[in-house]
Amino acid sequence: MSEGLGPEGGHSQPTPTITVQDLSDRPAHTPLDRITPAHTLLDGNTPVEQGSGVVEETSPSSTSSFELVDMEPAPPLYQPVQPHWFYCRRVDSKDVWLPFSREDSERLEQALSTAGEEEVVVAVEGERYDVRVRERQRYAVYWEQGPSEVRRCTWFYKGDKDTRYMPYPEEFSTNLEEAYMIAVTLDEWKRKLDFPSGETVILHNPKLIMQYQPITLQDEWVSSPSEQTRPRTVKRGVDNITAEIPDGEPETIDHLVFMVHGIGPACDIRFRSIIQCVNDFRSASLSLLGSHYRRGQEEGRVGRVEFLPVNWHSALHGDATGVDEDIQRITLPSISRLRHFTNDTLLDLFFYNSPTYCQTIVDTVASEVNKLHSLFKHRHPEFTGAVSVVGHSLGSLILFDLLTNQKTGSGEADRDEGRNRDPCPLTCDALEQALCRMGLQEHLATLQSVDLDLDSLAMCDETDLTELGIPLGPRKKILSFIRKRHFLQEGRQGTVLLAPGMQALPDPSEDSPSPTVSFGNQSSEASARRQQFLRAQSITSAVDYEYFDVGIGQTNGGIAKGQVSINYPQLAFHPQTFFAFGSPIGMFLTVRGLKRIDPNYTFPTCKNFYNIYHPFDPVAYRIEPMIVSESDLEPMLIPHHKGRKRMHLELKESLTRMSTDLKNNVLGSFRTAWQSLVRMPVAALPPVEDGETTAERSLQETESGHEEVESPGSVEDKGRQVKVGMLNGGRRIDYVLQEAPIESFNEYLFAIQSHLCYWESEDTALLLLKEIYDKLGVAFEQPQQ
Repeated sequence: MSEGLGPEGGHSQPTPTITVQDLSDRPAHTPLDRITPAHTLLDGNTPVEQGSGVVEETSPSSTSSFELVDMEPAPPLYQPVQPHWFYCRRVDSKDVWLPFSREDSERLEQALSTAGEEEVVVAVEGERYDVRVRERQRYAVYWEQGPSEVRRCTWFYKGDKDTRYMPYPEEFSTNLEEAYMIAVTLDEWKRKLDFPSGETVILHNPKLIMQYQPITLQDEWVSSPSEQTRPRTVKRGVDNITAEIPDGEPETIDHLVFMVHGIGPACDIRFRSIIQCVNDFRSASLSLLGSHYRRGQEEGRVGRVEFLPVNWHSALHGDATGVDEDIQRITLPSISRLRHFTNDTLLDLFFYNSPTYCQTIVDTVASEVNKLHSLFKHRHPEFTGAVSVVGHSLGSLILFDLLTNQKTGSGEADRDEGRNRDPCPLTCDALEQALCRMGLQEHLATLQSVDLDLDSLAMCDETDLTELGIPLGPRKKILSFIRKRHFLQEGRQGTVLLAPGMQALPDPSEDSPSPTVSFGNQSSEASARRQQFLRAQSITSAVDYEYFDVGIGQTNGGIAKGQVSINYPQLAFHPQTFFAFGSPIGMFLTVRGLKRIDPNYTFPTCKNFYNIYHPFDPVAYRIEPMIVSESDLEPMLIPHHKGRKRMHLELKESLTRMSTDLKNNVLGSFRTAWQSLVRMPVAALPPVEDGETTAERSLQETESGHEEVESPGSVEDKGRQVKVGMLNGGRRIDYVLQEAPIESFNEYLFAIQSHLCYWESEDTALLLLKEIYDKLGVAFEQPQQ
């Protein structure tokens, strides 16, 4: 099919003249040698009803058709086609046309009929996209994405090798509809429509319409349409094709969730973006709401949960930082694909441990979340629900560090201060201004009481600040500020900070003595000629780690080394729950030197925290052992969304119970025999209560391992109370997914996939929905299988 007629054709052409040939054996009663647009056969004022447009195979005979038309005012058989709106999506270098929901399609059709000459914008797909009706373009609202074409579709085709029907361009569909209307009205079929572009459409009957491709140069010997390439099947109306029209989304939004991705631009095993992965997670949650909260939906208490992606990778690797260009200059040319993957993905871990790029990442995440939150509130002014955050892999660590450094003051005032604060306090000229930008303004009076200013503060050490009564966290921030300010001043004065054995020398090729770097021993005169080597905005220094401001470790407020010493911005809201997927938080805290998390510690602005992971995830680490270090506490097992445990896990547990029972019986027999031999009293096995078998007893013992997910608060572990701290309000923190049967055969083979499985995991989505709607007082229902 030519460019102007194919589904991918975007060029408008003049309305074609269609040559019509009668292929039937009977004579036509009305001359229809040519059909042109001048006939205006499709009139919007035609008094006909909407319908499917499919007529009966039988029709009045040729001798009586005009009698019926002239003598009886019978309603016309033709019924206009019902249009449906589609949008184009690029998938694997191909254009795929997907239908809007019926609700969105009706809104677009209504807007088109009332638009007039002015442009009308219609919000579709849960108001995450806007469609400019007259422009026929669809635009994303919350993320950067190129516009996609939109069509008002009435006619469709499918080739012999196509898997789905594709819509014709609107102009081509209009011409087909005109010819179809005349054929139905006059009951004259077997007509051949020749289009100027070479396409041929034959209307055999209302249910059989075929399209033939134009004859190519190598096929000029072909003489009839039947000898050409295989024809395309043509269908009229979306109801006559197999199109998966999505259900409309509920208008009421009960909860908002922001999802932050991990390292690299791809988020799953299919190398899809965070936008596509979040779309799948949202679709899974909508399906689970319909199956597990049906009663709540019927009662009007359940709407939907909105999930929005937060992308920080593009900002880090964009032109603003120039980091990709700098890394590319030092990258070796060999194994280029592997090195590109390393630079674009794995280096994000190292960037986050750099003070310069860590600040960029944290600022991007916070500003993007605040921007999305503000935009969402603007588009949904009626929204009164809570907000939660989700972080995958490194994204969970970013959110953990952000939430650890949130303020709990006067709410909006603190958040406004966080948004307006200069991210770099090094440029301040006054002590008060510097302390405010570091968030330490409460210590201003203490420092002013001993007549300290910025210059005298730079001479203080940790002992001086300790004697002033400044706590450990603020004290470390001030010392970090002093060191960085000292480095900045040295850089401005021309002092070059180099490694031992390296010296800065002037470049002889330049008139001005800009420095170059040489190795080995140099004279003292060379060091005297040092010039500014570092950029004014990029000071090279050792990675400086900051102590937490709050007592996540010991109860006295001090802990081991924590986050990189940067300025953490404030979020514009207080999250209700923080969900971590495949998170390395526990590992990073341990590497930073944190041995234990204070059981009484909670995030300043977020009172709930879930650490969700797959058992084979190589990146995931637990959190609870850092709180309950003296107890071997198994994680909570997340139930399958269809109920109970997976069959292979139940079989594995059954075999474990059988082996335990057999072991106990054998051990019991051995002890009895030994007692009879030596005739000495020995420690007996724990007595079996009346009516209890050893299998039941071993079952009770093994059940102290994997707990069921519904158990809140403290848990029983081998007969004693175990407290898991207040990081999740006293409830369990670590939740493990059940591996699929095929994954249990080789855990190494599915290790990488297990780290990327959360976006399509219905079990994970259901756990989030349970947490969200439990707080809304909506009961969970397990559907009958």
